[in-house]
Amino acid sequence: MNELPKIRVTDREGDEYLIEADVGISVMENLRDHDFGVEAICGGCCSCATCHVFVDDAWLPKLQPKSEAEAELVGETIFHKPNSRLSCQIRMTPDLDGLALTIAPEE
Repeated sequence: MNELPKIRVTDREGDEYLIEADVGISVMENLRDHDFGVEAICGGCCSCATCHVFVDDAWLPKLQPKSEAEAELVGETIFHKPNSRLSCQIRMTPDLDGLALTIAPEE
């Protein structure tokens, strides 16, 4: 049996966790399934930015580029950084095993 890929999550309090992630769904759905307090008000439609995360810089080249809509939404957040992403726009794949991210502060 194949092991599920893992995500290294730092929560809003600075605590670090290693979680198993289901493949084929978004990182946001995985975070929500593990009760990390990611609101995801829009349900993953890239229209609210309540699933904002900071992706470890080493992982950015391995992700699909931000869409124009995602870049615009992230750019409007108070805490945006160059490594900001919406977790609803990152589809979990086996290649992302070990993905490291920090959940952005609530706005």
